[in-house]
Amino acid sequence: MKPTIASVDSTPHTPTVRWALVSLSLSMLLSSLGTSIANVGLPTLAQVFDASFQQVQWVVLAYLLAITTLIVSAGRLGDLMGRRRLLLAGIAVFTLASLLCSLAPSLAWLIGARAVQGLGAALMMALTMAFVGATVSRDRTGSAMGLLGTMSAIGTAMGPSLGGLLISGFGWQAIFLVSVPLGLMTLYLASRYLPADRPQTSGARGGFDVIGTVLLALTLAAYALAMTLGRGHFAVLNLVLLLAAAVGLGLFVLAQARVASPLIRLAQLRNRVLSASLAMSTLVATVIMTTLVVGPFYLAHGLGLNPTVTGLVLAIGPCVAALTGMPAGRVADRFGARRMTVIGLLAMAVGCLVLALLPQALGAAGYVVPIVVLTLGYAVFQTANNTTVMGDVAAEQRGVIAGLLNLSRNLGLITGASVMGAVFAFATQAADVASASPQAIGHGMRVTFAVAFGLILLALALSCGSGLARDGRQR
Repeated sequence: MKPTIASVDSTPHTPTVRWALVSLSLSMLLSSLGTSIANVGLPTLAQVFDASFQQVQWVVLAYLLAITTLIVSAGRLGDLMGRRRLLLAGIAVFTLASLLCSLAPSLAWLIGARAVQGLGAALMMALTMAFVGATVSRDRTGSAMGLLGTMSAIGTAMGPSLGGLLISGFGWQAIFLVSVPLGLMTLYLASRYLPADRPQTSGARGGFDVIGTVLLALTLAAYALAMTLGRGHFAVLNLVLLLAAAVGLGLFVLAQARVASPLIRLAQLRNRVLSASLAMSTLVATVIMTTLVVGPFYLAHGLGLNPTVTGLVLAIGPCVAALTGMPAGRVADRFGARRMTVIGLLAMAVGCLVLALLPQALGAAGYVVPIVVLTLGYAVFQTANNTTVMGDVAAEQRGVIAGLLNLSRNLGLITGASVMGAVFAFATQAADVASASPQAIGHGMRVTFAVAFGLILLALALSCGSGLARDGRQR
């Protein structure tokens, strides 16, 4: 017999709960690994399929677009149909799509299979976080969120290096095949140890908002495409897509106000803590993506480091995030998640400010120290912010709120890659960043992180305005 939600929640130290957390951790690891592992294979895929970079980049974009457009709907479906059932379906879809990716005879096949893989990942990301409240007791939510954050960081960090090893040793198919045995193991553990869904009456379930789902998916797709097409260089198409996204957002809000069972209850967004947490998540993700966009250019062209050393330096940030996630969760449980949210933002502000004032003469060491501070702050913020939101939400809304949290992060990553990349390119005042002088690269980095510092100050203002800074431990 499957453990019930109540029995699992009341016995947080049992082997059943530990194995349930293992299955959730593997689910988060797989979805984040799928985000990062394909990037390193793009040059190889361009050769294999005789395609341009603009064509093969859709191997990455298809996955990200599927997650971004579907993650809120995935969370809502979990609330309606049962989170356990849908999470198992998501793991199965992800695993099958990984196999289809490895068997792709053409680039079109591979892109389509990656979109399906993104569907599975959307279900996994939204429902894994939503399951925490049904798996551990409330006073251990922070630790569980920290564990998920650690696994997400590990998946992101190990993707490029693992992908490179697999391609060189076994061919490009291996970067997708590696997820198949991991997916099967995750599916087995989740089916055996995750708590059964709580029975719901038809009145409690409500209905599924098809119109709202379609409008939100189209709106998010238009925004994501506007931010990714052209690789940071805005043209008429980008502006048209942004306009379409704005119109779509307006129509979505109107639709949500008129339907009986909306996809997103607009009244929830009037909750100052929730709306501030979502906005802060987007701002912070924008800043963390800045480190991934600007860092490689600064280290390689600004400081003249070789590719090996550049790769090692860039790996420091994700490694710090991976090592900090679980301790950050325990600290949030002990001292209060809302207070630790503010402390994390303050650490990020210090890291951004130092990078904005950084003299190039300090070399790689001068870059690493503020990056470590910034990444530590990010890990603390992410864990504490997720704990604050998921600790306050009603059980029947956990899926959709977890979807919104993941969506806010994804939108920040997309915005950071495009907008902050454009700020960096503009600040270097060079026609091509790759050919800019070291001095121009250094100036561009300082300007970009000055903008990032401003974004973190805005996040701090939101935390104070919403009452997060007056935490304590009340919820």
